[in-house]
Amino acid sequence: MNLHEYQAKELFRAAGMAVNPGEVADNAEAVREIAERYGGGVVVKAQVHSGGRGKAGGVKLASGPDEAAAHAEAILGMEISGLTVEKVLVCPTEEIATEAYVGVLVDREGQCPVFMVSAEGGIDIEEVAATNPDAIHKLRVDPRYGLMPHQAYRLATRLYADPALARQGAKIISQLYDAFVGNGASMAEINPLISTTGGEVKAIDAKVSIDDNELFRRPSIGALRDSGSEDGADAQAREAGLSFVKLDGNVGCCVNGAGLAMATMDLVKYYGGDPANFLDIGGSSNPDKVVAALEIITSDPAVEVILFNIFGGITRCDDVARGIVEATERIDIEVPIVIRLTGTNENLARQILADAGFTAGTSMDEVVQEAVRLAG
Repeated sequence: MNLHEYQAKELFRAAGMAVNPGEVADNAEAVREIAERYGGGVVVKAQVHSGGRGKAGGVKLASGPDEAAAHAEAILGMEISGLTVEKVLVCPTEEIATEAYVGVLVDREGQCPVFMVSAEGGIDIEEVAATNPDAIHKLRVDPRYGLMPHQAYRLATRLYADPALARQGAKIISQLYDAFVGNGASMAEINPLISTTGGEVKAIDAKVSIDDNELFRRPSIGALRDSGSEDGADAQAREAGLSFVKLDGNVGCCVNGAGLAMATMDLVKYYGGDPANFLDIGGSSNPDKVVAALEIITSDPAVEVILFNIFGGITRCDDVARGIVEATERIDIEVPIVIRLTGTNENLARQILADAGFTAGTSMDEVVQEAVRLAG
């Protein structure tokens, strides 16, 4: 689950971090009032779950309330990465001397958190990695002990030669780790972490992603979810209890079980096709899940064929068949559907499908090849 910048900053403040002030607004007049209270220059920042807001025109500097309101008028309602901006964050400008990057994320290979820091902040870390990889310094954190003070200071010295700035930076790095662990995050970053002309180090941007598996024990964090700023298919899949990941191909996949889903996608690639998604309906025998799955798949205009691959164990093939029939009655599906059903109640499932004009195969290779052929 991604957090908006203003939400992530609240988590950082709760950890004691030096964060610049800011207020959220959803209309230009409110932005004007906020700018008047701050006085001087402000920055108006689009609040969407997307990187590259500045490049898209979603971050604007304003010298006063009127200009801030004008920028808000332009930013509110604009689309960034397909997401509509409904809120902006208004912050006072800072006298920036330097900009740095600090981030911590889960290193799945090392099974531990890993810090990445760079004195080249204010731009995408991916761009730094591509153009100047030596500017990025990494540190793996032993989860048994957490981030030690000397490790935080060592990272800070990669950012600041001045010991006074390094001490402030080390404190913020330690607080970032506390916020990362304490909120069940999979990633937390500050870009940029600035030093001011007055010698202060503070976070003026924040980005946090929460591990969905942590939300059941952190209801206050889960309450921060903004479904309106998420991709519609992702939100629909979550609400239906489906595991869904959008991909770039044209073969829509609906499978029960993560392992079978992965094997299905591999086979699609093996036979020359490209999967449009990973979609696991799980072990539930609920036809409504199948209906929801087909609604999600057919919402993708790139899909040219739908491939069902069901191995009925806990999942009953007849329930999946009923879901397919119900979905095709409810949704106008204009692409072909290729079905493989085997396992629990497969004979009954075949009869249900036959009565509705569908056929189902038993060979995984054959149905995948047929799906790839139909997808062109």
